[in-house]
Amino acid sequence: MSDAKLTPAADLAATNTANFPNESAAYRIARNALLAEEIELRRHLERVAAQRRALPPGGELPQDFEFVAPSGPTRLSELFADKDTLMIYSMMFGPQRKSPCPSCTSFLASWNGAAFNLRERVAIVVTARSPIERLLEYKNQRGFQYLPFVSDASGNYTRTYVSAQDEDIPGFAVFTKRDGKLRHFYSGEMSNAMADPNQDPRGAPDLDPLWHLLDFTPEGRGTTWYPKLDYGAK
Repeated sequence: MSDAKLTPAADLAATNTANFPNESAAYRIARNALLAEEIELRRHLERVAAQRRALPPGGELPQDFEFVAPSGPTRLSELFADKDTLMIYSMMFGPQRKSPCPSCTSFLASWNGAAFNLRERVAIVVTARSPIERLLEYKNQRGFQYLPFVSDASGNYTRTYVSAQDEDIPGFAVFTKRDGKLRHFYSGEMSNAMADPNQDPRGAPDLDPLWHLLDFTPEGRGTTWYPKLDYGAK
């Protein structure tokens, strides 16, 4: 997408005819200015997505990593099934944790819904360092019916593509299978050290739609609230 061929965002915003009951002139001016920024954001997201798609071929996998699936040992190459692209989310649920990460759970709750459609295009898998029995108990407890879970029991995959120190941190990676070769295509690489002041560390776009929805509210994301595994009776 070449910006030179695009109508300026402010000009597009000026064509907006939306007007809601009892809004002030000041609100409408500010809202149209925001609309222009939203148009620019949409365009920037597309530029970033196009740049990501245009990445040169990533490195070949150093090994066909072994995982443990519900049916027994399996290899990363088998996780592709009949697809050419594989997404792997590594959640924070190592054997040292008493309970799964609430933030990972929040994201996976959204991903489970998307997976019903997403799996038509790509293969998707969730992994963690805990034994497969523990992961399946978690999967069933949370009702993640569309998300396959495998255990990285050896930790070889985690140490290669998530944390060389085998830390209990989240990771998101995309792999491809082309011409008989397995390659790494993309991983989230924004570290905590890259966080902006007064913001929680996160990648962009954020993988959890929860935060995007809160961005539409007057209070925004806030700085003190985080997802929980259980909110009690409502």
